[in-house]
Amino acid sequence: MRRRFAAVPEGQAVVCSRAMTDIDDPIAFELFKNAIFSIADEMALTICRTTYSGVLRDNMDFSTAFADADGRLVAQGLTLPGHLGSIPTALATVVERFRDDIHPGDVFCLNDPFDGGMHLPDIFVFQPIFHEGRRLAFACTICHHTDVGGRVAGSNASDSTEIYQEGLRIPPLKMFERGKRNETLWTLIESNVRVPVRLAGDLRAQLAACHIAEAAFLDLVEKYGEARVGVYMEAVIDYAERLTRAALSELPDGTWSFEDWIDDDGIDIGKPIRLFVTFTKKGDSMHADWTGSAEQVKGAINNTLSFTKAATYCAVRSILPPGIPNNEGVFRAIEVTAPPGTIANSVLPAACAARGLTGFRMVDCAFGALAGCAPDKVFACSDGGNTGVSIGGYDKERRPFIYVDFACGTWGGRPYADGLEGNANMFANMASHSVEVTEAEQPVQVLRYDLVADRMGPGAYRGGAPYRREYRFLEHEAVLQVRADRMAFRPYGLSGGKPGEPAANYLNGEPVPSKITRNIHEGDVFLHELAGGGGWGDPLDREPSAVAVDVLNELLSPEGAERDYGVVLASDGRTADEAATARLRASMRTARADSRAAE
Repeated sequence: MRRRFAAVPEGQAVVCSRAMTDIDDPIAFELFKNAIFSIADEMALTICRTTYSGVLRDNMDFSTAFADADGRLVAQGLTLPGHLGSIPTALATVVERFRDDIHPGDVFCLNDPFDGGMHLPDIFVFQPIFHEGRRLAFACTICHHTDVGGRVAGSNASDSTEIYQEGLRIPPLKMFERGKRNETLWTLIESNVRVPVRLAGDLRAQLAACHIAEAAFLDLVEKYGEARVGVYMEAVIDYAERLTRAALSELPDGTWSFEDWIDDDGIDIGKPIRLFVTFTKKGDSMHADWTGSAEQVKGAINNTLSFTKAATYCAVRSILPPGIPNNEGVFRAIEVTAPPGTIANSVLPAACAARGLTGFRMVDCAFGALAGCAPDKVFACSDGGNTGVSIGGYDKERRPFIYVDFACGTWGGRPYADGLEGNANMFANMASHSVEVTEAEQPVQVLRYDLVADRMGPGAYRGGAPYRREYRFLEHEAVLQVRADRMAFRPYGLSGGKPGEPAANYLNGEPVPSKITRNIHEGDVFLHELAGGGGWGDPLDREPSAVAVDVLNELLSPEGAERDYGVVLASDGRTADEAATARLRASMRTARADSRAAE
């Protein structure tokens, strides 16, 4: 017998209890599940096709999701894991703030890190979806906008020292109320950003994605009926929870900790910042505690708790089987805590524009701890990305320009394969700007974009090779802002693998710190080089033929092959000399043993 909902007053949410999630038609449920996932993906495609900004169109720094009437995440688009824990927090703030004041035609937005958001460039847009006056769901989008005001173009400076310097703070507000555009809010936003046409266009892309979601979802309602749609959304969440708990049950119980360090915050140069996490796994649940991480810092790399959750979910989710939906069900099995006032859970007036750096480093820190729990699943440290590069100013006609680029592309060695190169960080799922589009749209010339030899961490499975990107500035004057790391603390290796080489920044050939805000002029050249990924396993166990291939591909020099792997190339320069390699490796192992004995 099929269950039916009692009548719900107009304007209220349709709520499903867990007791109502019995599925009488598993085939229909499977079809619905895939349909709801495809809505979130279609939203992502809509933003990508309609956005104005390169940071969205090319970097793809945005996310889409679909939630039920109570704001619980049901499906997330194939976008950024970095937003995995942020959308539920932001949407919960909206639902709590407005309660019964949510009506058909309303659309909400926010970006305030201390009122549901993460950092100011990330603007959330939420549209409640109604059917015959009853709220059934929310369409959710978040986009990194090119500029939201503040002291530095791009609103992403790492050397801001309080939130009030970083740009326009938007608390949870209605962009549209009962279908009517909030002209006061739109005018306020457009008056406080450097490129209002671009920001307004990107907001409209978010609105278009929500509209697409509404139409597709209401088609499902017409097909299945309100009652069954509500039951199925609850069942999708429960399904993800069951899979997550079953997978966690297969892992050993225990407690594992790991410590890593950020170079500095860009204000107190050379003062390392501690990241520390402890994972406790018991039965079918896991707890990640970031107690022990540094107090919040002066520079703008402080995390909100929602972003710390996102980094933690990403790391844990990566050691679980594929096929588990990314939704509220996953979060039920993984608890994340961090003391207020720390870099993992900052409080007012902390600056957080460049918090992306800390989130990426937290993923690596979490992997370091999880390597004790699942050593056969966790790979070595990545490049520490993503690096942010912003160039902003005005041309000769006083027209503003802002170029924002994010660089990440090096994975650590894996327990079963080399680390990837030229591939987005797992936490980002971002693409790289097209050189041709960049040069056509911005006063920037890209002089170099290539992989760098002898920089990956040696291992039985080596780390990925990093890339470097070099920019020449073509306008009269601008401000260059760079957010980078992994110069002082190299990406770690695992299971005997060696660390990758550090990152580097150069301005006109001179080394500069990892985090800078500088005035630049026409002809100035900036070069950023990512860190190499850490290695996995003993480098002397690497197949000599694999080392020879790296030399042929110009990722490794012949000298590096001998120094790091004990591999001697034959006279043809294309293959390994097996006898000479065996002798060299034997002597290197003997020297290693003698060194350990001396210690």
